[in-house]
Amino acid sequence: MPYISTTTNVSVSPEKEKILKEKLGRAIECIPGKTERWLMVSIKPDVNMYFHGDSENMAFVDVSILGKASPADYNKMTAVITDILSQELGISPDYIYIKYEECSYWGWNGSNF
Repeated sequence: MPYISTTTNVSVSPEKEKILKEKLGRAIECIPGKTERWLMVSIKPDVNMYFHGDSENMAFVDVSILGKASPADYNKMTAVITDILSQELGISPDYIYIKYEECSYWGWNGSNF
């Protein structure tokens, strides 16, 4: 039941979006018990964004999971997501924010887990 939302001011072609989706699908496996099978991904390109007062290429990634993970798991995932966005979108690592949220309740298919 993980969700990864990526917001960026970079344009993302359909081909690049597919690559990002596939790589994020593998990245979620940094969190034990999480797989692409249950992963929902959203990619929001071309958003007006500013950091340090400028509009360099940047991204904000929001990762939500049901349950908890260890700091080591999050550190590993941060490194992987940063590498993906740097390689695929040309975003400098110091222009990428990643936020993690652990949820106690997650609804799906008319009920909660």
